[in-house]
Amino acid sequence: MTDPRRPAVTEARQPCRVALAGFGTVGQAVARLLRDHAAEVELVAICNRHVARKRALWDGPDICWTESMDDVLAQHPDVFIELVGGRSTARDWIARALDAGVSVVTANKQVIAETGATLLDLAAARACQLRFEAAVAGGVPVITGIRDGLAGDRLTHVSGILNGTCNYILTRMEADGLPFTDAVHEAQSLGFAEADPTDDVDGIDARAKLAILSMVALGATPSPSSIVCRSIAPVAAVDFLYARHLGCTIRQVGWVARHDPDTLVSRVGPALVPLSSALARAQGSENLVIVSGQAGGETTFGGRGAGGGPTAVAVVADVLAIARGSQPGRILRHTSPISASSEFAAPFYVRFTVDDRPGIIAAIASAFARHRVNIDAVLQEPGYPADRRPFVVSIDATSVSAVEQALADMSSLDFHVLPPFAMPVLSSIG
Repeated sequence: MTDPRRPAVTEARQPCRVALAGFGTVGQAVARLLRDHAAEVELVAICNRHVARKRALWDGPDICWTESMDDVLAQHPDVFIELVGGRSTARDWIARALDAGVSVVTANKQVIAETGATLLDLAAARACQLRFEAAVAGGVPVITGIRDGLAGDRLTHVSGILNGTCNYILTRMEADGLPFTDAVHEAQSLGFAEADPTDDVDGIDARAKLAILSMVALGATPSPSSIVCRSIAPVAAVDFLYARHLGCTIRQVGWVARHDPDTLVSRVGPALVPLSSALARAQGSENLVIVSGQAGGETTFGGRGAGGGPTAVAVVADVLAIARGSQPGRILRHTSPISASSEFAAPFYVRFTVDDRPGIIAAIASAFARHRVNIDAVLQEPGYPADRRPFVVSIDATSVSAVEQALADMSSLDFHVLPPFAMPVLSSIG
């Protein structure tokens, strides 16, 4: 007779078999973390180019080292981790693994932004999982938070600081008045920025993350190329001085709002944000994501967004979730892919740098008036040379197109030393 006080004997669960593609900075951090969870996961294969050189960096137990995806699948993994980066090869390998019924964990924001919906459908058809927590906000569990924690709400809007490199650059410029190029070089020396920081600075990285957040939170899958990006490269130290006069600072902000089933409004670029806002308080390489819902209001997720450590933590968290039998919340998709509009209304900050002479303000005011753009105030700090004098015009809430048309109208005026630089003032978004 069985003693009811004695716990039932259960068969021990075998460790989840894991294959890893990509053994760079993040891949090596992931492999180290997986070894800390040896009772639950077993690393059985590593796939990488120049495999002999990479193998020399490994001091763990004997595993399959290969440059072939065929060899990876021959190890019969339960989970395939894709960290090779790029688009075509990564996309093909993810699809092959899913088609074979192998769950996939990836940090590849570009692949998920462009083909995530299709890959999720493939995973569902093969009864496996596709997880991509590390694709957005580094180690901040925003994808899981939205899919599981906010599943009961109808979400309408997502905004935030989605690129830790840009946030580091802008907060260094804010704190110490560094020129843009110096702040970039410092970010590169610390490993926050790539040798070519174009994707970060011009917003390409952030818009891919924004497309993913739109898919997960709003059920809409915009093509990343339809999301308008504006570079932070024109931001100068003087802009932070003038922003302070307006009770603001400057951040690279991405946002997407769904006002009805057929309309998305989105944008990525530098913007003025109030000093009292959560966005202004994000410092260094931190990411911050704000999700708005009809019932629950705003929910904020924040933490470190740049660097191999946070990304590796997010990857391993996804692997452990699969190993422990967790099923992710369902992503509801309402429509086929749609484009995102960049037309919205907001107050604007416009900085002019001019060869000073009489009549400049009148000429600018006349050009704005022709496009029904109303000036709120003109700010001019003393002490700058007359042949390169910066000043700022703040504009009452108006449409993006009206501001852009007015600036195009005045671009031929001969007093400009630099092109006028406009940023929205985001006291509220959406």
